[in-house]
Amino acid sequence: MARLFGTDGVRGLANVDLTAELALDLSVAAAHVLGEAGAFGSDRPTAVVGRDTRASGEFLEAAVVAGLASAGLDVLRVGILPTPAVAYLTGRLDAELGVMLSASHNPMPDNGIKFFTKGGHKLEDALEDAIESRMREPWKRPTGADVGRIRKHPQGLDAYVEHVASTVPHRLDGLKVVVDCAHGAAYRAAPEVLRHLGADVVAVCAEPDGLNINDGCGSTHIESLAAAVVEHGADVGIAHDGDADRCLAVDAAGKVVDGDQILAILALAMHEEGTLRHQTVVATVMSNEGLRLAMREAGITVVDTAVGDRYVLEAMREGGYGLGGEQSGHLILLDHVTTGDGVLTAAHLLARVAHTGRPLAELAGVMQRLPQVLVNVSGVDKARVATDHGVRDAVTRAEAELGETGRVLLRPSGTEPVVRVMVEAATLDQADAVAGRLAAAVESTLAL
Repeated sequence: MARLFGTDGVRGLANVDLTAELALDLSVAAAHVLGEAGAFGSDRPTAVVGRDTRASGEFLEAAVVAGLASAGLDVLRVGILPTPAVAYLTGRLDAELGVMLSASHNPMPDNGIKFFTKGGHKLEDALEDAIESRMREPWKRPTGADVGRIRKHPQGLDAYVEHVASTVPHRLDGLKVVVDCAHGAAYRAAPEVLRHLGADVVAVCAEPDGLNINDGCGSTHIESLAAAVVEHGADVGIAHDGDADRCLAVDAAGKVVDGDQILAILALAMHEEGTLRHQTVVATVMSNEGLRLAMREAGITVVDTAVGDRYVLEAMREGGYGLGGEQSGHLILLDHVTTGDGVLTAAHLLARVAHTGRPLAELAGVMQRLPQVLVNVSGVDKARVATDHGVRDAVTRAEAELGETGRVLLRPSGTEPVVRVMVEAATLDQADAVAGRLAAAVESTLAL
């Protein structure tokens, strides 16, 4: 049986894969496992529950809240907020558990459940496995005054905005910024943070209706933001995903600045200010080789991890590092947050632009990206691909062709039913050709 938890919580098609019954059972099991693991420091533990703007989040939130309260936890419903805001509030409110209902960048029909332990930290694999194994087990249910109580906590947005703004070293006065909120969880928080810091903000895709989240907008559809930046004559554009744990950017000409480039900009800023712990950043195996070259030239070490911000975070904690991230725009500034935070990342990136007086394009130019092609192959058996001899032979031939001028990476997605084929090469034409051949080899497993 496949593992229920992926690289970022439990996700699936809402009301088919991720049902109200599953959400309730997961919440009860999480309450039991975390309580026994010592996460609950009181006889009357509290949980913080938030969600993004998806219509399915309404019934899934109700199921999660019901499960937690039935297990004896008091529940604070913070409403529609970014995932990092729920993590922050879990710590700020001294709650024993945090829950976020979101499928992040996935299409609207999907949804997901992410859990945070005390302090706002993502769960380790062992705790996720324990929760999965304890679902639907018999248990003694509290009654009477021992059942949990449920109340709204509308102050969460203001507390999160104030927190993010307080971490930013320089104001943003004089900057004109277009922020694409993906009709998602950032639709209030992102514009408010940037305006609080003095930026002239044009908010787009900030009118959620429950159905339009990530629909042709946000960090997975950045072309509309690029056009808006040029149209409004803005200095910078910022794109978030549905739950605002990602941040991508575009410069004044509408050229995309990805997570690797943002990581490089912030690493050099912290290196200059003496705040980059151990002169090291953490990235993933998907990060462009250009990041490693730029960091090496600056005297900064890059530690590689598997793909997924949870693995970046694990490496950061183990090594005592303060900055890490992914090409997709998940960046973690561990001095200020416990998880990836797109709104906070955007504020710090813009502060660097404002403080230096240099355009984003110039700052991003410190890193020269090697041509990289990413192909997503859907509909294949991910386990079969991993063991197929034809795919292995194709990879071996590709690596021999590229030599030291490029690299190949095949990996199953932890959040979507696809296998990702990534190729870096000396030229874009070569990367395209090699990626096409590898994608064809992966697709050939369908015929087996």
